[in-house]
Amino acid sequence: MRRVYTIGEILIDFFPSEIGVPLKEVQGFTKQPGGAPANVAVTVSRLGGNASFIGKVGQDAFGDYLTDVLKQNQVDTRHLFRTAEANTALAFVSLQENGEREFSFYRNPSADMLLDKEELNELVFTAADILHFCSVDLIEAPVKYAHLAALEKMQQAGGTIVFDPNVRLNLWPDPEMLKQTIQQFLPYADILKISDDELAFITGMDSEADGIAALLKTEPKLLIFTKGSKGADLYFKGEKASVAGISVKAVDTTGAGDSFIGAFLYQIAGKADWEECSLDEIREMGLFANRVAALVTTRPGGMQSIPTLQEVLSLEV
Repeated sequence: MRRVYTIGEILIDFFPSEIGVPLKEVQGFTKQPGGAPANVAVTVSRLGGNASFIGKVGQDAFGDYLTDVLKQNQVDTRHLFRTAEANTALAFVSLQENGEREFSFYRNPSADMLLDKEELNELVFTAADILHFCSVDLIEAPVKYAHLAALEKMQQAGGTIVFDPNVRLNLWPDPEMLKQTIQQFLPYADILKISDDELAFITGMDSEADGIAALLKTEPKLLIFTKGSKGADLYFKGEKASVAGISVKAVDTTGAGDSFIGAFLYQIAGKADWEECSLDEIREMGLFANRVAALVTTRPGGMQSIPTLQEVLSLEV
């Protein structure tokens, strides 16, 4: 089993005590661990894979808590750093009846943004390793350049780079800056995951077909286009495979996309050479990832809702 590294934000999600209430009217919250790259690492580990997280938290109680959570989930924390210069990031969430979310972030700056490229000097990748990243921590801050350093190390090692933009417009001062930054990083991706609600923004194309064509021009070896409850389309070696959605009663979609790509990478990590897979094998990976993501939506709490391998295999569909 190869190792999956994820780099970027880890934070506290404060989930509401009421559902269907606007964020400004929520009366109480419960803290949960979160952050897309951290969710991906935990997904890989809970399913039985090897995961390492690269990031930074504050010298505060929330940083202690998040460090403990990663360790409890058997995620390697050798590259999780601490700082007294900023607090651990916080996000307050409100939930609609269908499980969709509204976020309010507290990070100006937060500890994750202060990860410095010099802190990654001792980080060594191999050709068997996988590196996953998102766009939240590509903001103009030290962490952006830590990402670039990690990506260059992985390219030199000949490993696999995975980009899931995970667009969060309210974390950027200018949407155009976010779009340009995502487009700047697209060529790094061996595996690119885009959701249906991100496609038009990232590509500037109104039609799905044109948007997919634009992404394929950046030459990812695998393009994963997720469509929520409608499943996913997988573009591999010039061919397309589709997996249908799974009908479940969603209570919270937080972490569903993260668990999908985490489950996919868990399977990729189990292959001696995933690029030699057949289209049918890639489709099977998509089916499994879809089961994991569907399970996550049936439970509240993001990272806390990520299932074990046994729970996924026991899901009746």
